[in-house]
Amino acid sequence: MNRKIGIALGGGGAKGISHILVLEALEEMDLKPSFVTGTSIGALIGAMYCAGMPTSEMREIFLEFSLRDNESLKHIVTRKHIFKWLDFIGPQFRGPGLLRVENLLTYLFESVHATRFSDLDIPLQVVASDFWSREQVILGKGALIPAIRASMSLPGLFEPVKINRRVLIDGGAVNPVPFDILPKECDLVIAIDVIGERTVSEKMPSLSEAVFNTYQIMQKSIIREKLEAMTPDIYFEPNVGKLRVLEFYRANEVFNIAETIKQPLKEKITHWLNNHE
Repeated sequence: MNRKIGIALGGGGAKGISHILVLEALEEMDLKPSFVTGTSIGALIGAMYCAGMPTSEMREIFLEFSLRDNESLKHIVTRKHIFKWLDFIGPQFRGPGLLRVENLLTYLFESVHATRFSDLDIPLQVVASDFWSREQVILGKGALIPAIRASMSLPGLFEPVKINRRVLIDGGAVNPVPFDILPKECDLVIAIDVIGERTVSEKMPSLSEAVFNTYQIMQKSIIREKLEAMTPDIYFEPNVGKLRVLEFYRANEVFNIAETIKQPLKEKITHWLNNHE
């Protein structure tokens, strides 16, 4: 019996790289989602996957800007391709955000020739937040890249995106793990929460830690409220170590750690399938 699987890929910055391992685990079980939803980094990974990009290619993309063995950050900035990345993210010091990512997203989706939601192989919906009305906005039609930009527009870091006369920012502000917007026809709902927990400490946080961790405190509160109202069939929180929101240069480390999350996830899925034959 073919089960309709819906998977929600949550936000969480660099920890969201582990979503690639989650999708690999499904592939290794010969399972393919029928529907995908995503917030922030989950929207980006979800869109790449739904557009038909192999998980192996996703790995290579993130590893390109990752520390290699025995490297420090200074090695990254001396590589020739760093200038390509700087061109992609377009750093700016005026306006509502420090970085612009249109060029990067356009580049990522060129190889799969997907520019609209209708081009995707798997139905996808992504979540953004309306800055002025403070409401959730679900995007699943029209142009793909602006929607992904909106879903991952972390306030202060990425500039907001205007779609249909609405000013949109990061979806994590309203729905960090959007399992509740998956279609009711899904037989199996899988929610992936990569925010993780922080180690208790007496150390005073840096400015960036204070800002980003406060945002994640809010996200965890939203998730707890949602779980009281609705419980997905599988709620999975992969442990990918102590990683800050913007530490994408540690992708290699994430892949190594996250490799261990595959088996527990497979066991949860197998258990559910065996109980719903």
